[in-house]
Amino acid sequence: MVRLLGRSRSQSTRRPQSRPAQGRDDSARQVPHGSDGGASREPGHGWGPLSGLRSALSGRSVAGQVFLLQVVIVLVLVVSAVVALVLQVRHDSSKEAHNRSLAVAETFANAPGTREALSAPDPTEVLQPRAEAARVQSKVDFIVVMNTDGIRYTHPKTDRIGKQFVGTVEPALKGESFTEEVTGTLGPLVQAVVPVKDPDGKVVGLVSAGITTENVGGVAEQQLPLVLAAAAAALALATAGTALVSKRLLRQTHGLGPSEMTRMYEHHDAVLHAVREGVIIVGDGGRLLLANDEAHRLLDLPADAEGQDVHSLGLEAHVADLLASGRVANDEVHLVGDRLLAVNQRPTDLQGAPSGSVATLRDSTELRALSGRAEAARERLRLLYDAGVGVGTGLDVTRTAEELAEVAVPRFADFVTVDLAPAALSGDEPKTATTLRRTASSGIRKDAPLYKVGERIDLVPSSPQARSIDSGTSTLVADLSRAPGWRAQDLERSAQVVEYGIHSLITVPLRVGQLVMGVANFWRSEKPEPFDQEELALAEELVARAAVSIDNARRYTREHTMAETLQRSLLPRTLPEQSALDVAYRYLPAQAGVGGDWFDVLPLSGTRVAVVVGDVVGHGLHAAATMGRLRTAVHNFTALDLPPDEILGLLDEMVSRIDQDEAVLDGIAPITGATCLYAIYDPVSRRCTVARAGHPPLAVARPDGTVDFPEVPAGPPLGLGGLPFETAELDLAEGSRMVLYTDGLVEDRERDIDDGLELLRSALAGADTSPQGTCEAVLDALPPSRASDDIALIVARTRALDTGRVVEWEVPGDPAAVRRARSDATRQLAAWGLEELEFTTELILSELVTNAIRYGGGPIRVRLIHDRQLICEVTDSSHTSPHLRYAATTDEGGRGLYLIAQLTQRWGTRYSPTGKTIWTEQALP
Repeated sequence: MVRLLGRSRSQSTRRPQSRPAQGRDDSARQVPHGSDGGASREPGHGWGPLSGLRSALSGRSVAGQVFLLQVVIVLVLVVSAVVALVLQVRHDSSKEAHNRSLAVAETFANAPGTREALSAPDPTEVLQPRAEAARVQSKVDFIVVMNTDGIRYTHPKTDRIGKQFVGTVEPALKGESFTEEVTGTLGPLVQAVVPVKDPDGKVVGLVSAGITTENVGGVAEQQLPLVLAAAAAALALATAGTALVSKRLLRQTHGLGPSEMTRMYEHHDAVLHAVREGVIIVGDGGRLLLANDEAHRLLDLPADAEGQDVHSLGLEAHVADLLASGRVANDEVHLVGDRLLAVNQRPTDLQGAPSGSVATLRDSTELRALSGRAEAARERLRLLYDAGVGVGTGLDVTRTAEELAEVAVPRFADFVTVDLAPAALSGDEPKTATTLRRTASSGIRKDAPLYKVGERIDLVPSSPQARSIDSGTSTLVADLSRAPGWRAQDLERSAQVVEYGIHSLITVPLRVGQLVMGVANFWRSEKPEPFDQEELALAEELVARAAVSIDNARRYTREHTMAETLQRSLLPRTLPEQSALDVAYRYLPAQAGVGGDWFDVLPLSGTRVAVVVGDVVGHGLHAAATMGRLRTAVHNFTALDLPPDEILGLLDEMVSRIDQDEAVLDGIAPITGATCLYAIYDPVSRRCTVARAGHPPLAVARPDGTVDFPEVPAGPPLGLGGLPFETAELDLAEGSRMVLYTDGLVEDRERDIDDGLELLRSALAGADTSPQGTCEAVLDALPPSRASDDIALIVARTRALDTGRVVEWEVPGDPAAVRRARSDATRQLAAWGLEELEFTTELILSELVTNAIRYGGGPIRVRLIHDRQLICEVTDSSHTSPHLRYAATTDEGGRGLYLIAQLTQRWGTRYSPTGKTIWTEQALP
């Protein structure tokens, strides 16, 4: 077939039917089938391997003619290359001579001592040895130094010294360096003339260096034998390669000459018209050049079709346009009469061939019917595969329903809607599904008069959806215009749907086992035929796979909601009232599962406030429950009024105990890990004590706008045990903002923690100074790329207690000093306007100071604080804590603390390295 396309136009237009029978004696030149390139020829023709090569080199065969032509071309190319190389070498040598002579002359002219030697009494005596040494070293033929009149001071031949220089010197006298080709005393040469200038730029002498033409051409003459040898080798290799190519061509053509090959193409032409596939060759301009017998039959062409324009042959317009266009076509199916013809077309003007195109025609009427059914089956399998991959990619009920609707449009239905029971959307198991909510909708257009997403649908018993839910089976409505049960659902909307063009419906229940969560509806409008039973089976398979994904998402929603409800119930709902800090917080739960982030603000004695934030490793109910236990433990430990490092030590011991208990109970319980940061701020001293256990560092935004992360020893995470925790003391000016957070704020899979801390620093530096504004600025600057972890953020702006609201004095260790302490307290209460509290305060001080003098040790100090309550504190150096008890009727003492407990809102004891403090709080009048 390829050989056919290469024959001349006059040969290709001939048809075998119109040829007269000719007697041809071609048997002597025929090549038997199975010939291996001429080896099977008769011995009389001398067709051995050597004779075959000789025939390839002769000019009688096509291979021999190609060989001779290739040898001539190679010979011309080699000769041209040799000549060009020789000329190029000569040109490069001459250019090198110009450059070298100029460089040597400039070097000698600018050499130290050259200018001074020109003004010496005998310049030749000084310059001649230097010039000769430089000439030998630089491999030039001469270096001549002369005065401005051109009289030589140096020359390789000493008898030429003192004579006039042969050449041009005028440009050099003007201060310009130049080169020239002249015939001098040494013969034809290339020389350069360079001026020698004094410091003022005046030319005081000239230097010339040169190379004779004989030495210039020496390089080219030395290279010429090598070039000729390379050319000869190239010619030999090219000739050998050409001979091999010609021998292969000889094998491929079976040693045929031009006339023999012409007859062979005629035989191929006969074969062409006998094949059962139509072949058409169209030339440039849409003129039909050849059509074999099968093409005539398939297209019903007239007998004289060759040579006419394809548009004038009475063909179908689309077929004629395709043949005339010459464009590439791959198995395009065209209806011609009652036949489906598969057309393949390719241009013939590739690689210099004549312009036009060749097309083949194949009758595929029966094959198309079979392949259409196979293609439909493949498309259905592909749809089910795509649904298995694309539906259920997440654990969101609504998104899973949307994926089901999207995957089926437009490949299966023109519109798809998914209706779910409200209970399924919230994660529960729906008891009944008579009331649904439109959850997802997808279609080829957006203006379909179907229920919109979010609308509530109250099903009537006669509707296909209600029947599918009740029976648990699918329902096919072939013609919606004749379905009274469906129209009864909404008469007005049903009429609009039918008028819009939607005419057929498949309703499939979303069922997993006995649980029915809703229905999926498939609507058809574009295809005139209704859904059939095969398509109903496909819809059922499609929905069955999606229902499992929706049920998984529903179960996850239920568990996630339960865990999130548990977690939020364990977190503080309101913050306690206190005067030390202005606090704002944000809590963002993770989307993929609740975590164990928690925080707390806990008032302490002496107007101090503890701020704590922590993070339990992991997600889910276990993490949330552990978080609740830790938060409860922090409340209990905080009641002991211990410093932060001791609080963390107790939490560490508790977490270790939790791990041991759960490992014993479950055997495979996960190890509980947690981090925590605990800070206590005192508004009286404006000092903050901080300790942390593997938690991200505290950030502090100062009133002057600076932001830093104070050095607080990190400590190990809770649960490791064995290592102590350390504290850091921070002095905070009033209005400073302490920022406590969990790692979900500054670290995720796409952002390193160092980058997150820098973003946090920038956000705090430019944020509003209010705690609420700071929270918003931080979350805007550090939005989580994907909420895979909880985020807890607390911003606490410090306040300072007015010095006028705090008084403190020392009490001597004498029982008589109790009276003075009461008097001092009474005067201070009068100054604060709290006369109503004088009696109870005197009673409290009497008891506490007396106990300190009797059982404690000095120094003894009393402090009164006027805050939201009246706080009374007595400090001594003893670490023994008094205990509240009921005194018997016969006891002389033991009733003091009981009275204090009755007269105050709260009282307690806190310890310090130097002793203890007993404090009380009284409500203000």
